[in-house]
Amino acid sequence: MKHELTFGEKAFQFHKRLEYTGEPLPKGIGIMNPFVEYKDIIPIVETFFSRFFNDHTERHILLGINPSRLGAGLTGIPFTDPKRLISKLGIAYSGKMAHEPSSTFVYEMIQAFGGVELFYKNFYINSPCPLGFTSKSQKGKTINYNYYDSAELIRATTPFMVESLKKLKSFGLKSDIAFVLGAGKNTAFLQKLNGEHRFFGKLIPLEHPRFIMQYRSAKKQEYIEKYLRALKTGF
Repeated sequence: MKHELTFGEKAFQFHKRLEYTGEPLPKGIGIMNPFVEYKDIIPIVETFFSRFFNDHTERHILLGINPSRLGAGLTGIPFTDPKRLISKLGIAYSGKMAHEPSSTFVYEMIQAFGGVELFYKNFYINSPCPLGFTSKSQKGKTINYNYYDSAELIRATTPFMVESLKKLKSFGLKSDIAFVLGAGKNTAFLQKLNGEHRFFGKLIPLEHPRFIMQYRSAKKQEYIEKYLRALKTGF
């Protein structure tokens, strides 16, 4: 009898083989593929998916923007920095240590939801673009770059994002609702893309964790409660 791949096995194979196949990027923009750049990430991601996604349960997706250097850029897991990887997921890590404010918010929200096991049993987090982008600051420092920060970058990467979303859905995603992290440009782009391709029946926008931590940290608990109310609409 042929083995039916679990959600986690499908997701792991996708990430293990992930490479950018879109049009050439605009000058000054680099691609960030941690699955190629850091050899230790593959076993981390395999452990994550085998531990929390070793089943055939359908899940709702939360769609971020694209991976950041200090979160998924180091761990391979969206909105999970090395500190949260160790302390919240219990996965060993020996690489560069880093702290990402977005990861802090997400895992406080996950704890309020009921913990990592319950959360990942019901939800999966990724992005329309599962690979990150970088550019150089005026001082020559490597910084994060969002896919929507350049019209030229959007044009170059849209076909890649469409194919990626199709593959993400094949893991076993529920198609009635998707949650969008980023209530501005990310939601606007995904609303347009979803109108063309009908990936999901409805998109529910939420403020991006980075925005919350940078500009609304005093109201963090209110945003956690807003997330929880929104996520419960998926049940």
